[in-house]
Amino acid sequence: MDAELARQVGSILLVFALLGAALWLIRRRGSLARAPWRERGRRVRSLSSIERVTLTAQHAVHLLRIEVQGEAREILLATHPQGCTLLNSAALPGEKIRNGAKGAGA
Repeated sequence: MDAELARQVGSILLVFALLGAALWLIRRRGSLARAPWRERGRRVRSLSSIERVTLTAQHAVHLLRIEVQGEAREILLATHPQGCTLLNSAALPGEKIRNGAKGAGA
């Protein structure tokens, strides 16, 4: 019984050692540096929360900014237990998406 327990513990330690070695190798080669979740600075945010006002514990008003295909828009949204309601939507004239690739030539 002791030999079987030692074999199981040894197998688990071997698996963890192999996982650790694989992670070390991936980090050393730098392939995690190009992972999509690490490219935060390069991504343009198309939705941002400008302000939130809590009215009650279950009711709030949100002011959101949405940027799609070069057009910026602000949306006033109310949230409540039954869902959400669009209160107002306005296009922002002259506002363009601030993208490093598009704005580099301008």
